[in-house]
Amino acid sequence: MAATTPPELPAVPETRPRMTWDAWGTDEDVRRLPAAARFLAARMLRGEPHPVPRIPSPRVSPSRLSVDDLTALRSAAAATTDDAARALHLGGKSTPDLLARRDPGTQQAPDAVVSPATHDEVAAVLAICDARGIAVVPFGGGTSVVGGVEPATGTHRAVIALDLEGTAGLLRFDGTSLLATFGAGTTGPQAEELLAAHGCTLGHFPQSFRYASIGGFAATRSSGQASRGYGRFDDLVHGMRFASPVGDLDLDRAPASAAGPDLRQLVLGSEGAFGVITEVTVRVHRLPKATLYGAWTFKSFADGAEAVRALTQRGIRPTVLRLSDATETRVNAALGGHVARMRGCLAVATFEGASKREAKAARDATAAVFAKHRGKDRGEAAARSWERGRFAAPALRDALLDIGVLAETLETAATWTDLAGLKDAVTVALTEALADTKPIVLCHISHVYPAGASLYFTVVAALTADPAAQWARAKDAASRAIVAAGGTITHHHAVGRDHRPYLEDEIGPLGVHVLQAVKATLDPNGIMNPGALVAVPERRPSADDEILA
Repeated sequence: MAATTPPELPAVPETRPRMTWDAWGTDEDVRRLPAAARFLAARMLRGEPHPVPRIPSPRVSPSRLSVDDLTALRSAAAATTDDAARALHLGGKSTPDLLARRDPGTQQAPDAVVSPATHDEVAAVLAICDARGIAVVPFGGGTSVVGGVEPATGTHRAVIALDLEGTAGLLRFDGTSLLATFGAGTTGPQAEELLAAHGCTLGHFPQSFRYASIGGFAATRSSGQASRGYGRFDDLVHGMRFASPVGDLDLDRAPASAAGPDLRQLVLGSEGAFGVITEVTVRVHRLPKATLYGAWTFKSFADGAEAVRALTQRGIRPTVLRLSDATETRVNAALGGHVARMRGCLAVATFEGASKREAKAARDATAAVFAKHRGKDRGEAAARSWERGRFAAPALRDALLDIGVLAETLETAATWTDLAGLKDAVTVALTEALADTKPIVLCHISHVYPAGASLYFTVVAALTADPAAQWARAKDAASRAIVAAGGTITHHHAVGRDHRPYLEDEIGPLGVHVLQAVKATLDPNGIMNPGALVAVPERRPSADDEILA
């Protein structure tokens, strides 16, 4: 494509902040639990909580790589076996991950952290690891909450974390076609800063935005909070460059094609199980000139959902559109203080436009539809308050663990026809699985489509003496309820290892075989992210096995 040449592109913003090894975010994100949260936990939860203290520093497993292994890897890219570096790649940031980080025992770490800077370096590292029987886990921001970046060896003798931070940058920009190509390690904030220099935005703002990477967004089929206005990340992807153990794929040509099945769809959502996304070309948008806000309350979640459905099916597009159930509305009000007198179910929305008039037209159209469904206009304050705190929630889990409280999330999606039944089924499953602690189950709609919507659940409960087993039982009960109620096992968190046991129920045995066939073709020795997404096929013996034994 005709593009700005690299020397004219903005410099890569400063090195991205790294999340701490044992908590969400950096030390700046770790904060004291608000008094309101402590009050709610004490008043609403039943059972004796079991706090899980943080430990001062990790003890990581020794590296299993030989000097010869490291020499080979360093011939392709920077590599280290430093314990502190490996500790930053212990896995993702789910509650089970965070609990594991508080275990004073030995943490299973990758045997090295390898940091390529280019596509060719990635390809060279994969070739070395494939030949030597070393597993590879691609690592972007480390924000997975489904076991997607665990340093698992599978059937191999060692595993590396392939850290893609060095690939960050805006590689090409086409202002005519509104296309931008980023290195996979570019974070959300870096991408926005680089695009702002061209008067553009990507418009992708998931809760993990501050730390997650462009490659990770593609590999997990991410969906941002402004998905109604800008679309899911897979809607934004124009092309990709992809390295596998057997070769490369360059999937970046016309905006649409009938040249057979779309191979981009094999790479989107592949979670590093087939290879490594090294570059992503995305559709970008001109920065909006105006942003307006709105909030409404409905007497029931059913009333609000019907209003949101009507709005969506009429083609009216707020940039952000969210509907909380009564429990979530009440809890958020107590925590934030912005809607202390509100009752019912709160919907918040933002409206962007090339002018204030355009943004106002979208807000007025939304207000008219909501009024017909008995929605009460609450002004702008609640929506503005949500926007200010939209990236802060994950860090609260760490503070809650400190006082013995579990707080975890899960998400799904279904058609409008099945949505109410799905919500009830998951709420009942979580409530019954955690009955001894009288859990609080909150839910909201955060992504909408003409045919249906997502449901995002947050569950809060007192931790028991075995919190990992406690959550495993609850997550299994909720997952089974999702499958039985016709929902998807994941709308935007991806499959990872946590959701893999339920994938066959969704795509069928033949669907699983198709994924395994793709993996066998692109990753015949099964070195790529073993155990994520699909089962690892039997590994063919390596020519170096006898030499390295």
